Amino acid sequence: MVTVIIPALNEEKTIRQVIRLVSSSQLVDEILVIDDKSFDDTIKQSRLPKVKIFTSSKIGKGASMRDGTLLAKNENLVYLDADIPTYSTEVIELLAGPIIKGEADFVKSCFDRQSGRVTELVAKPLLSILFPDLTRFSQPLSGMIAGKKSLLSKIEFENDYGVDIGILIDIHSLGVRIREVNIGYIENRMQTWEQLAKMSREVSRAILSRARKIEVSNLETLENISIIRTQMDYAIRESLMGMEKMIIFDMDNTLLLGSFIANAAEVFGFRDGLIKIVTEYTNPYTRTKSIARLLKNKTLKEIIEVADKIPVVNDVEYVIKELKNKGYICGIISDSYDVVTNHLKNKLKMDFSIANELEFSKSIATGEVKVPSAFMRNKSSKCGHDFCKSNVLFQVAEKYDIDIKNIIAIGDSENDICLVKESGIGISFCSENKYLNLVADIVFTEKNFAQILDIVH
Repeated sequence: MVTVIIPALNEEKTIRQVIRLVSSSQLVDEILVIDDKSFDDTIKQSRLPKVKIFTSSKIGKGASMRDGTLLAKNENLVYLDADIPTYSTEVIELLAGPIIKGEADFVKSCFDRQSGRVTELVAKPLLSILFPDLTRFSQPLSGMIAGKKSLLSKIEFENDYGVDIGILIDIHSLGVRIREVNIGYIENRMQTWEQLAKMSREVSRAILSRARKIEVSNLETLENISIIRTQMDYAIRESLMGMEKMIIFDMDNTLLLGSFIANAAEVFGFRDGLIKIVTEYTNPYTRTKSIARLLKNKTLKEIIEVADKIPVVNDVEYVIKELKNKGYICGIISDSYDVVTNHLKNKLKMDFSIANELEFSKSIATGEVKVPSAFMRNKSSKCGHDFCKSNVLFQVAEKYDIDIKNIIAIGDSENDICLVKESGIGISFCSENKYLNLVADIVFTEKNFAQILDIVH
């Protein structure tokens, strides 16, 4: 019989379908869901017959796979990803069949979908240099595999994206029989460019660490490895469509024609409480924490509904679209809440948002909030504030590898002064704050963003 091991992290939308599919196989008498401390309903959706649910001992897919190997009762193991709703109904038979029949000791899947960039630009070139015998596998990073527990217990499981290629190399080093089988068409989530960059580094590290026993003294080989890594870096940059410029918007009274928390105070009836906090609390950290408590017990839906009732600047969607066409990364930095900024970011098709992280439990605000470390003063800070948007500016500039002089920042209030001052071009947006207007390079007096397009021309 077969044990199916499913590592899972926040896969509430697909895991039930995956479990039901594998449960229908007569070969399967045990299903282990190894939950990587999900904060959605992954565990709830996994509660089906044959399923045993465990929490991973350490965060990371590889750790979950290792835990599953140790906990499985059967010798024949199949590992499946939890986010693929398009598995063939015969996926267990395809993967486990060669092992049960004694035709192979380990099975690696391939599937009817083009290999990803990390496979083509990193994994395959490195394997061709360091492990040429493994170039016969069309999709060496595939996570759908099957093997014998006795063999898998002998190898190392990386904790990160390097786990799948690491398993393949380690199993190959044992000299056992490996077979590749086609499991048909699969469809899963596309990786963001940040994830691709991280995956590239971790896959490279897994391959190179296992190549230490191989003498790589040939200068040409070392140069080839360097070229491969550079090639992937260029590919990641290319996925940003050559973007080397950024524009950062404040949210309240800038993108939005109003303040979220002020509108929430009117809708939820805590106007007097908000006024008391704003006028009496001088420490920004204490003020942020205290205001968040006013939202306690409000549902995610209620908060989003308040945000949706606040109109945006009338030409913002058009201007953001044009900016993106001109190669600008568009983001939000706000001292409001990420639940609102992320919602607005998605509506306006922007690239990122950074704000205070309002805590939820079962979609209900707990009244607690986390201030991201990006706001906090550090050795690179240009001002003396303990919490400042300019600190986030420098961090995102480094993350996206963009020169500060190529960043435009737009804000309206006292809290935006340092952000506007330190950016390449600082814009004061219809502000009554005389200090912001003084430090800004440009002052907008009309509530529209079309003027930005004249600047970037």
